Amino acid sequence: MSPDDFRRLALALPGVVEGAHMGTTDFRVGRIFATLGYPDAGFGMVQLTRDLQEMLVAAEPAAFVPVKGGWGLKGATNVVLDAVDEITLKSALEQAWRLKAGKRLLAELDGRA
Repeated sequence: MSPDDFRRLALALPGVVEGAHMGTTDFRVGRIFATLGYPDAGFGMVQLTRDLQEMLVAAEPAAFVPVKGGWGLKGATNVVLDAVDEITLKSALEQAWRLKAGKRLLAELDGRA
């Protein structure tokens, strides 16, 4: 996957706005649920729960790595873009989005399915 693919999948979710945060591109649905470009252009980040993070890291260790330090302990998970496929990335982004989206947006996404 490429940074453009990450961007496309993130922006396909309801109510997402692209912005910037600390020198990276971020994706928000009220609050930031994903970023692109940290630690470099080959990475994205999804903000998950620790349980979701542990599950993804165990299932796809080449594609998902906890962010170093305290943020990683809170569920921030780097995505290695070269190592993740579209279905897995789309699922991870949606899980991160669901943790930040409000009820109306959740209903909108669930209504699409």
